[in-house]
Amino acid sequence: MDYDFSFFLVVASFVTGVVWGGYYLYLKRANLPYPTEKEPLLVEYARSFFPVVLIVLLLRSFLFEPFRIPSGSMMPTLLVGDFILVNKFSYGVRLPVLNSKILEMGEPSRGDIVVFRFPKQPEVDYIKRVIGLPGDRIAYFDKKLYVNGIPAKQVSLGRYQGVGQGSNMSGAERLEEDLLGIEHSILVSRGASSVEDVFVVPQGQYFVMGDNRDNSNDSRYWGTVPEANLVGRAFFIWMNWDWQNNGIAFDRLGTVLR
Repeated sequence: MDYDFSFFLVVASFVTGVVWGGYYLYLKRANLPYPTEKEPLLVEYARSFFPVVLIVLLLRSFLFEPFRIPSGSMMPTLLVGDFILVNKFSYGVRLPVLNSKILEMGEPSRGDIVVFRFPKQPEVDYIKRVIGLPGDRIAYFDKKLYVNGIPAKQVSLGRYQGVGQGSNMSGAERLEEDLLGIEHSILVSRGASSVEDVFVVPQGQYFVMGDNRDNSNDSRYWGTVPEANLVGRAFFIWMNWDWQNNGIAFDRLGTVLR
Protein backbone atom coordinates (compact mmCIF):
# COMPACT_ATOMS: atom_id res chain seq x y z
CA MET A 1 0.00 0.00 0.00
CA ASP A 2 1.35 3.42 -1.02
CA TYR A 3 0.72 6.37 1.30
CA ASP A 4 0.60 8.93 -1.51
CA PHE A 5 -1.83 11.69 -2.44
CA SER A 6 -4.40 9.10 -3.53
CA PHE A 7 -4.30 7.59 -0.05
CA PHE A 8 -5.14 10.93 1.56
CA LEU A 9 -7.93 11.52 -0.97
CA VAL A 10 -9.44 8.14 -0.09
CA VAL A 11 -9.20 8.93 3.63
CA ALA A 12 -10.71 12.39 3.14
CA SER A 13 -13.57 10.97 1.05
CA PHE A 14 -14.27 8.31 3.66
CA VAL A 15 -14.18 10.66 6.66
CA THR A 16 -16.32 13.42 5.11
CA GLY A 17 -18.75 10.84 3.72
CA VAL A 18 -19.12 9.12 7.10
CA VAL A 19 -19.66 12.42 8.94
CA TRP A 20 -22.25 13.71 6.46
CA GLY A 21 -23.97 10.37 5.93
CA GLY A 22 -23.93 9.52 9.63
CA TYR A 23 -25.60 12.79 10.53
CA TYR A 24 -28.28 12.22 7.88
CA LEU A 25 -28.98 8.69 9.18
CA TYR A 26 -29.11 9.97 12.76
CA LEU A 27 -31.79 12.49 11.82
CA LYS A 28 -33.74 9.93 9.84
CA ARG A 29 -33.75 7.39 12.68
CA ALA A 30 -34.73 10.10 15.16
CA ASN A 31 -37.48 11.14 12.75
CA LEU A 32 -36.11 14.68 12.67
CA PRO A 33 -36.13 16.97 9.61
CA TYR A 34 -32.82 17.84 7.98
CA PRO A 35 -32.02 21.44 8.95
CA THR A 36 -32.21 23.75 5.96
CA GLU A 37 -30.51 26.73 7.53
CA LYS A 38 -28.29 25.61 10.42
CA GLU A 39 -26.36 22.39 10.86
CA PRO A 40 -23.32 21.49 12.99
CA LEU A 41 -20.13 23.11 11.67
CA LEU A 42 -18.36 19.75 11.21
CA VAL A 43 -21.30 18.40 9.20
CA GLU A 44 -21.42 21.57 7.11
CA TYR A 45 -17.75 21.20 6.20
CA ALA A 46 -18.17 17.48 5.47
CA ARG A 47 -21.19 18.14 3.21
CA SER A 48 -19.26 20.84 1.34
CA PHE A 49 -16.01 18.93 0.87
CA PHE A 50 -17.25 15.38 0.29
CA PRO A 51 -18.45 15.77 -3.34
CA VAL A 52 -15.39 17.81 -4.31
CA VAL A 53 -12.91 15.35 -2.82
CA LEU A 54 -14.79 12.39 -4.26
CA ILE A 55 -14.83 13.85 -7.78
CA VAL A 56 -11.10 14.64 -7.61
CA LEU A 57 -10.41 11.10 -6.38
CA LEU A 58 -12.42 9.50 -9.18
CA LEU A 59 -10.92 11.68 -11.92
CA ARG A 60 -7.38 11.26 -10.64
CA SER A 61 -7.67 7.52 -10.03
CA PHE A 62 -9.52 6.36 -13.12
CA LEU A 63 -9.25 9.01 -15.85
CA PHE A 64 -6.44 11.57 -15.86
CA GLU A 65 -3.73 12.58 -13.43
CA PRO A 66 -1.47 15.65 -13.66
CA PHE A 67 2.28 15.38 -13.21
CA ARG A 68 5.13 17.88 -13.26
CA ILE A 69 8.43 17.05 -14.97
CA PRO A 70 11.21 17.63 -12.40
CA SER A 71 14.29 16.63 -14.44
CA GLY A 72 15.71 16.69 -17.95
CA SER A 73 15.84 12.93 -18.53
CA MET A 74 13.18 13.12 -21.27
CA MET A 75 14.60 16.13 -23.14
CA PRO A 76 14.00 17.26 -25.81
CA THR A 77 10.49 15.73 -25.72
CA LEU A 78 9.73 16.91 -22.19
CA LEU A 79 11.38 19.88 -20.52
CA VAL A 80 11.89 20.70 -16.86
CA GLY A 81 8.74 22.50 -15.74
CA ASP A 82 6.34 20.81 -18.14
CA PHE A 83 3.00 19.91 -16.59
CA ILE A 84 1.53 16.87 -18.28
CA LEU A 85 -1.63 14.81 -18.20
CA VAL A 86 -1.46 11.03 -17.88
CA ASN A 87 -4.16 8.72 -19.15
CA LYS A 88 -4.85 6.41 -16.20
CA PHE A 89 -6.98 3.86 -18.07
CA SER A 90 -4.70 3.20 -21.07
CA TYR A 91 -3.23 0.09 -19.48
CA GLY A 92 -6.16 -0.98 -17.34
CA VAL A 93 -8.22 0.41 -14.48
CA ARG A 94 -6.62 0.09 -11.04
CA LEU A 95 -7.97 0.71 -7.56
CA PRO A 96 -6.39 3.74 -5.86
CA VAL A 97 -3.86 3.04 -3.08
CA LEU A 98 -4.05 -0.76 -3.56
CA ASN A 99 -2.99 -0.42 -7.24
CA SER A 100 -4.68 -3.72 -8.08
CA LYS A 101 -6.08 -3.95 -11.61
CA ILE A 102 -9.84 -4.44 -11.84
CA LEU A 103 -10.32 -3.99 -15.59
CA GLU A 104 -8.08 -4.81 -18.54
CA MET A 105 -7.93 -2.02 -21.13
CA GLY A 106 -4.71 -2.41 -23.09
CA GLU A 107 -0.96 -2.80 -22.94
CA PRO A 108 1.94 -0.41 -23.54
CA SER A 109 3.16 -0.07 -27.11
CA ARG A 110 6.72 0.51 -28.14
CA GLY A 111 7.36 4.23 -28.10
CA ASP A 112 4.76 5.10 -25.46
CA ILE A 113 5.79 7.67 -22.86
CA VAL A 114 4.80 6.09 -19.57
CA VAL A 115 4.65 7.12 -15.92
CA PHE A 116 5.42 4.31 -13.50
CA ARG A 117 6.32 3.68 -9.90
CA PHE A 118 10.10 3.31 -9.69
CA PRO A 119 10.72 -0.39 -8.89
CA LYS A 120 13.44 0.38 -6.34
CA GLN A 121 11.41 3.14 -4.65
CA PRO A 122 7.70 2.62 -5.39
CA GLU A 123 6.58 5.83 -3.73
CA VAL A 124 8.48 7.79 -6.43
CA ASP A 125 7.04 8.24 -9.94
CA TYR A 126 9.31 8.10 -13.00
CA ILE A 127 8.58 8.93 -16.62
CA LYS A 128 10.38 7.26 -19.55
CA ARG A 129 9.75 5.91 -23.04
CA VAL A 130 8.94 2.24 -23.63
CA ILE A 131 11.72 0.74 -25.73
CA GLY A 132 11.37 -2.99 -25.15
CA LEU A 133 8.27 -5.14 -24.81
CA PRO A 134 8.10 -8.53 -23.04
CA GLY A 135 10.39 -11.00 -24.80
CA ASP A 136 12.36 -8.34 -26.71
CA ARG A 137 16.12 -8.34 -26.96
CA ILE A 138 17.47 -4.82 -26.52
CA ALA A 139 21.05 -3.81 -27.26
CA TYR A 140 22.73 -0.44 -26.78
CA PHE A 141 26.19 0.18 -28.19
CA ASP A 142 28.00 3.34 -29.32
CA LYS A 143 24.92 5.52 -28.61
CA LYS A 144 22.81 3.35 -30.91
CA LEU A 145 19.79 1.26 -30.03
CA TYR A 146 18.99 -2.20 -31.44
CA VAL A 147 15.63 -3.92 -30.99
CA ASN A 148 15.65 -7.65 -31.72
CA GLY A 149 18.74 -7.15 -33.86
CA ILE A 150 17.25 -4.28 -35.88
CA PRO A 151 19.02 -0.92 -35.50
CA ALA A 152 16.87 2.11 -34.73
CA LYS A 153 17.70 4.52 -37.55
CA GLN A 154 19.05 7.90 -36.49
CA VAL A 155 19.17 11.17 -38.42
CA SER A 156 21.15 14.08 -37.00
CA LEU A 157 19.24 17.34 -36.54
CA GLY A 158 22.28 19.32 -35.44
CA ARG A 159 23.23 20.78 -32.08
CA TYR A 160 20.60 21.29 -29.44
CA GLN A 161 20.02 24.68 -27.85
CA GLY A 162 18.59 24.30 -24.36
CA VAL A 163 16.57 26.90 -22.51
CA GLY A 164 15.90 27.66 -18.86
CA GLN A 165 16.74 24.83 -16.52
CA GLY A 166 17.64 22.69 -19.53
CA SER A 167 20.30 25.06 -20.83
CA ASN A 168 23.00 22.70 -19.57
CA MET A 169 22.16 20.41 -22.50
CA SER A 170 23.10 23.05 -25.07
CA GLY A 171 25.60 21.60 -27.51
CA ALA A 172 24.32 18.02 -27.27
CA GLU A 173 23.50 16.35 -30.57
CA ARG A 174 19.81 16.14 -31.39
CA LEU A 175 18.77 13.08 -33.40
CA GLU A 176 15.54 11.89 -34.94
CA GLU A 177 15.27 8.22 -33.99
CA ASP A 178 13.03 5.72 -35.78
CA LEU A 179 12.05 3.18 -33.15
CA LEU A 180 10.74 0.55 -35.57
CA GLY A 181 8.18 2.94 -37.00
CA ILE A 182 7.90 5.32 -34.03
CA GLU A 183 9.81 8.54 -34.72
CA HIS A 184 10.88 10.81 -31.88
CA SER A 185 13.77 13.11 -30.96
CA ILE A 186 16.60 12.15 -28.63
CA LEU A 187 19.72 13.85 -27.27
CA VAL A 188 23.16 12.28 -27.04
CA SER A 189 26.37 13.66 -25.57
CA ARG A 190 29.18 12.17 -27.63
CA GLY A 191 31.83 12.56 -24.97
CA ALA A 192 29.80 10.98 -22.17
CA SER A 193 30.15 7.34 -21.20
CA SER A 194 27.11 5.08 -20.92
CA VAL A 195 26.16 1.49 -20.27
CA GLU A 196 26.66 -0.76 -23.30
CA ASP A 197 25.06 -4.17 -23.06
CA VAL A 198 22.38 -6.57 -24.29
CA PHE A 199 19.16 -6.91 -22.29
CA VAL A 200 16.40 -9.50 -22.59
CA VAL A 201 13.03 -8.23 -21.37
CA PRO A 202 11.24 -10.74 -19.09
CA GLN A 203 7.56 -11.53 -19.52
CA GLY A 204 5.30 -9.02 -17.79
CA GLN A 205 8.07 -6.40 -17.81
CA TYR A 206 9.05 -3.38 -19.93
CA PHE A 207 12.41 -1.87 -20.86
CA VAL A 208 12.33 1.93 -20.65
CA MET A 209 14.78 4.68 -21.51
CA GLY A 210 14.88 8.46 -21.35
CA ASP A 211 15.10 10.46 -24.57
CA ASN A 212 18.07 12.30 -23.05
CA ARG A 213 20.15 9.18 -23.43
CA ASP A 214 23.24 10.21 -21.51
CA ASN A 215 21.36 11.90 -18.69
CA SER A 216 18.72 9.35 -17.77
CA ASN A 217 18.51 6.86 -14.92
CA ASP A 218 16.62 4.10 -16.72
CA SER A 219 16.41 0.36 -17.42
CA ARG A 220 20.05 0.23 -18.51
CA TYR A 221 21.03 0.83 -14.88
CA TRP A 222 18.34 -0.73 -12.67
CA GLY A 223 16.39 -3.19 -14.81
CA THR A 224 12.90 -3.45 -16.23
CA VAL A 225 9.52 -2.11 -15.09
CA PRO A 226 6.91 -4.66 -13.92
CA GLU A 227 3.48 -4.29 -15.50
CA ALA A 228 2.02 -3.79 -12.01
CA ASN A 229 4.09 -0.59 -11.60
CA LEU A 230 2.59 1.19 -14.59
CA VAL A 231 0.59 4.32 -13.75
CA GLY A 232 -0.47 5.45 -17.22
CA ARG A 233 0.47 6.95 -20.58
CA ALA A 234 1.56 10.59 -20.82
CA PHE A 235 -0.21 12.28 -23.72
CA PHE A 236 -0.51 16.05 -23.27
CA ILE A 237 1.37 19.12 -22.00
CA TRP A 238 -1.08 21.55 -20.46
CA MET A 239 1.36 23.97 -18.85
CA ASN A 240 5.05 24.80 -18.63
CA TRP A 241 6.58 26.88 -15.87
CA ASP A 242 10.32 27.43 -15.72
CA TRP A 243 11.45 30.38 -13.60
CA GLN A 244 14.78 30.37 -15.45
CA ASN A 245 12.97 30.79 -18.78
CA ASN A 246 10.75 33.80 -18.05
CA GLY A 247 7.99 31.76 -16.44
CA ILE A 248 5.34 30.31 -18.75
CA ALA A 249 6.48 28.91 -22.12
CA PHE A 250 3.32 29.51 -24.12
CA ASP A 251 4.62 27.66 -27.17
CA ARG A 252 4.54 24.37 -25.24
CA LEU A 253 0.96 24.64 -24.04
CA GLY A 254 -1.33 22.11 -25.69
CA THR A 255 1.49 19.94 -27.05
CA VAL A 256 0.40 16.37 -27.83
CA LEU A 257 3.12 13.91 -26.86
CA ARG A 258 4.46 11.19 -29.10
